[in-house]
Amino acid sequence: MTEEIFGPVIALINAKDEADAIRIANDSEYGLAAAVFTKDIARGEEIAANQIHAGSCFVNDLVSSDPRLPFGGVNHSGFGRELGEAGIREFTNVKTICVK
Repeated sequence: MTEEIFGPVIALINAKDEADAIRIANDSEYGLAAAVFTKDIARGEEIAANQIHAGSCFVNDLVSSDPRLPFGGVNHSGFGRELGEAGIREFTNVKTICVK
């Protein structure tokens, strides 16, 4: 459970409860993307937005990228974002001019 996994695989771990599952999910030096599966969509949105430490988090869907949306990780899974408006800005040079 300490490796970043790519491909059509899934790692399963037993958790005591929701809090333990969130703790396990965040107990990683990586954080590219995550998925929350739940019958309570509102609770899933809350967990995805505020409790899971990842660059992208999906509720009741598989992790994927879309060129219209920024994609990238946190911790050792990346720095910054690619794709989307945020990604386009990575390739711009901004010039600051100050005049008195």
